[in-house]
Amino acid sequence: MSKNNVILSVKDLNQHFKIDRKTTIRAVDGVSFEVYEGETFSVVGESGSGKSTLGRSLIKIYDADGDIEFMGEKISGKIGASTRKNLRKNMQMIFQDPMASLNPRKKILDIVAFGLDIHNLYNSEEERREKVIEILNKVGLSEDFIDRYPHQFSGGQRQRIGIARAIILEPKFVIADEIISALDVSIQAQVINLMRTLQKENNLTYLFIAHDLSMVRSISDRVAVMHLGHIVELGTVDDIYENPVHPYTKALLSAIPHPDPLGEKIRKRVKYNKGAIDYNGGTIRQLTDSHSVLGTDEEFEDWKNNDYNESLTEMK
Repeated sequence: MSKNNVILSVKDLNQHFKIDRKTTIRAVDGVSFEVYEGETFSVVGESGSGKSTLGRSLIKIYDADGDIEFMGEKISGKIGASTRKNLRKNMQMIFQDPMASLNPRKKILDIVAFGLDIHNLYNSEEERREKVIEILNKVGLSEDFIDRYPHQFSGGQRQRIGIARAIILEPKFVIADEIISALDVSIQAQVINLMRTLQKENNLTYLFIAHDLSMVRSISDRVAVMHLGHIVELGTVDDIYENPVHPYTKALLSAIPHPDPLGEKIRKRVKYNKGAIDYNGGTIRQLTDSHSVLGTDEEFEDWKNNDYNESLTEMK
């Protein structure tokens, strides 16, 4: 990972959904960040915080307002055919629900080879089949599965198929949207280990979207904490887990279960009053080169002095 090699740059990204004349959902609201080549950049937050909408906006499933640059090219707004082709090949997404994201009427061969078909990346049917078998083996699946259908696999196997479909094009950047949330704990660890191995072998950059902070810690280089469409705190794993500043970050961290029953019994829980902070009134405060937090002058002083009692209370 090198800070000199920015693979994705996002500036003032907005994704608002107008429900009716009076109601607009500000799913992503003025978000800015950079992702460096080869790193795992995680976005964490509770359901409804805007994480998945952010990922879908980056890959242009949704059209968003703001400036997005990927591999040195602007991909926000209207883009040309060559830029779109580069985006489609080099940025891929793995979805949360491994069953809903796989076409139940197609065999695994055709599902995984879909990207190859779109980009014409083979010269014969035999080469197409060989490429699919090779990528299935890479994600830990047998070539015997190639003529089966998605319903014949377990949740963990289906997620591996989704991973194979994403990486068969040899992309540079992969968005992993809650890819372990629907899996058993033992399978989660296997998928995370697979993602690490693939990252090393293929020099992949990940945007890892999740709400499980304990799992995020083990895979991430940097973490962005998202709430109500805003990134409220951003930093390295050590910044976020060892020196959290924003009360919402502290509340999320305090909710991580302790593996030891005695530790779980005595741990402190932090309750966060969601209505206590107006995010639109704050600005980004740079604490260190790697650590920033969103807040006003007054809020920042209160958080720094651990005095913010209106929105932060400890419960034993």
